[in-house]
Amino acid sequence: MKIKGFSFSAVEAGIRYSDRLDLGLIYSDIPCVTAGLFTTSQVKAAPVIIDKERLKGTYAQAILVNSGCANACTGDKGMEVAMATSALASEALGISDDLVQISSTGVIGEQLNLEAFEQSMPKLVKELSADNFERVAQAIMTTDTVLKIAQTRVNVGGKDVKIMGMAKGAGMIMPNMATMLAFIFTDAQINFAELHKSLVKASDRTFNRITIDGDTSTNDMVLVMANGTAENPLIDGGSPQDLQLFQDGLEVVLKDLALQIVSDGEGATKTITIKVCGAKENQDAEKMARTIATSSLVKTAFFGEDANWGRILAAMGRCGVRFDPNRVDISFGNVLIVKDGLSLGAEEETAASLVLKEKNFTVCVDLKDGPGCDEVFTCDFSIDYVKINADYRS
Repeated sequence: MKIKGFSFSAVEAGIRYSDRLDLGLIYSDIPCVTAGLFTTSQVKAAPVIIDKERLKGTYAQAILVNSGCANACTGDKGMEVAMATSALASEALGISDDLVQISSTGVIGEQLNLEAFEQSMPKLVKELSADNFERVAQAIMTTDTVLKIAQTRVNVGGKDVKIMGMAKGAGMIMPNMATMLAFIFTDAQINFAELHKSLVKASDRTFNRITIDGDTSTNDMVLVMANGTAENPLIDGGSPQDLQLFQDGLEVVLKDLALQIVSDGEGATKTITIKVCGAKENQDAEKMARTIATSSLVKTAFFGEDANWGRILAAMGRCGVRFDPNRVDISFGNVLIVKDGLSLGAEEETAASLVLKEKNFTVCVDLKDGPGCDEVFTCDFSIDYVKINADYRS
């Protein structure tokens, strides 16, 4: 996976563990129009605070990212160390410090090991290469079990535009803009306003529609860097069609990454789409789908392959959306199990339980009360999730 003008590197810095890639660098030959979205949690990691301020300038040229330590809840010292790591990168690259975005993921409350950055920076810069994309994707993993990468192409004004990205996340996932990091790269020529607008819309339909455990991280961020080397007609709002083509391509990449995150949820064995239709408004459908998708009782039933539709109705009842329980239909895959709020019987429940044995399936809820429809992507809740998080800091 390559895009002209971007290079990547990753090293074993020993930030928390030895013998694993844990420090990555992404660099563009030229400053890029850059848009970002960040956690809305009131508790924000030092890199998030710094990056948000720097992106007011709308340009970035490098991303320095580490795993093993979140540099969150670390006070003034954490901010000082974050700034110091940025300075190390900008000096080694010969660029302005304001053009460096920094990102961290890992354990909250521990100070970042600045010495590891100092010792690793020369090698990190020296090994920058267009061929090292996947090494950085590996370096940002924490409890992830697989790399999460995606790419697509769109034709804008007769020019081939590439969009590719990487992400990490397996736990503490319910983004609100989750521990989710995503870095997207494109050679599109695009203005900041249109890039930011595209990112907001695409994220709302993808990253903001996933949940693993209902928790939002202190470090969540998604950054999109556009270097303009595709030489397509500038996407500046003057051509709605070109903007839509780019936004659609961006959404393809973000949705691919979002579903990879859910599929790799800590201890997860299944990926489930919760789809609610027939609501008065789309926002009502999204609210109800999210409540179902985050219910521990629903998610444990998925793990146990138990078509316990009563748990779904119970979650719906507390979601804050008004509906008539006597009109609700519920389907597992193509199996209708509840009609007008009543069970269709043991035979249908048995058939629905077979659907739950599949690795990917959809649960559909029809309220029959309006045109509103939306979906949220989730996973099951297994015994392994508890085991992983019971000793995460060990």
